[in-house]
Amino acid sequence: MADMEVEEQEVVENLMNQEVSTKFQTAAEIVNKTLTGLLGYADEGKTALEICKFGDLLITQQCSMVFKAKKIEKGIAFPTCVSVNECVCHYSPLQSDGAIPVLKAGDVVKVDLGVHIDGFPVVVAHTFVVAPKGGSPSAIDGKKADVIAAAYTAAEAAVKCIRDGEPNDKITETIKMVSEDFGVKPVQGVLMHQMKRFVIDGNDVVIGREELDQKVESFNFEKGGVYTVDVVMSTGEGKPIQKEARTTVFKRAADQKYMLKMKASRQVMSTIDKEYTTFPFGIGSFKDEKTARMGVVECIKHDLLHPYPVLFEKPGEIVAHFKYTVLLFGSGPSKVTGAAVDPSQLQTEKKPREEVQALLALEVKKNKKNKKKSGAASANAANPPAAPDAMETSD
Repeated sequence: MADMEVEEQEVVENLMNQEVSTKFQTAAEIVNKTLTGLLGYADEGKTALEICKFGDLLITQQCSMVFKAKKIEKGIAFPTCVSVNECVCHYSPLQSDGAIPVLKAGDVVKVDLGVHIDGFPVVVAHTFVVAPKGGSPSAIDGKKADVIAAAYTAAEAAVKCIRDGEPNDKITETIKMVSEDFGVKPVQGVLMHQMKRFVIDGNDVVIGREELDQKVESFNFEKGGVYTVDVVMSTGEGKPIQKEARTTVFKRAADQKYMLKMKASRQVMSTIDKEYTTFPFGIGSFKDEKTARMGVVECIKHDLLHPYPVLFEKPGEIVAHFKYTVLLFGSGPSKVTGAAVDPSQLQTEKKPREEVQALLALEVKKNKKNKKKSGAASANAANPPAAPDAMETSD
């Protein structure tokens, strides 16, 4: 009887259920509008903190406007992170942090965020080059162009690999081929997951770069599944390390329990369980940042939280990151999140081999609900949402 109930639950939460599909696609619309807003907002002179706050605010505002008639959970599935140049990922600074990066013309910026509706999550990451304030975006060349083109090409090709019955290692091999063609390296430790209700990192996993001690189990993609494509490329060795930047993004370890001693820790855990459940969150979103900083210490000590550390390449290297959410229907994959890169802005002499070009030429299911103008390789999106007055204040 229990097995039958589990099986029935899986059917209900499958993409073949129209309501489930609608919730995924509604979350995707919010993600894409937020990304467009960020690309228009992230001008020269803006700080990483301002951009992260703006992204989270856009998500919260838009989520409040959908599914009003139903009392369901909705909101941030991954906090807005802004990682610049050699910073690889997970940078979401706090108001109390000291030296917070200020965007300069020519900086290579990665933005990363996620949204869920009723627990059904979608995610996105995009890379752009900061244009001079008040000026037009200039062409991107050299190693910046090579690494952005490589990451974007590999991500687009990976989408075409997600087809019913196809093996996960085809994506890993495709990323490897593209990295060789463009003379860059995939970053170690990048994993792509199947996503389910309240699960952003499911058990079916694709690895971006295999090592002797870093492998994943084989599986075949199945129609009805929702998957991430997550590609991170580096002009360096692709072996990131932690530095002095504070870890501010965490996720609840649902299988761990402990009776917390400190009042601050209990307050933090109560907020997590109420507002974020199983999804990653940034402690900068807490109303009392000082209490949040204190409270997470005991939670981490007793393995109640999984940290998302800020990672870096060597100084002077450039990292590019593209992440999509792909819904796998019977008719094929549908990429529902992400912004386009204008190839004419990337002046690179490198190009993918014929095998990859053949993949890129394959047709995919069109996402009819997502025909918004997308961001290009520069931070100039069409008609981005205006920054609300609330951005001028801090918690």
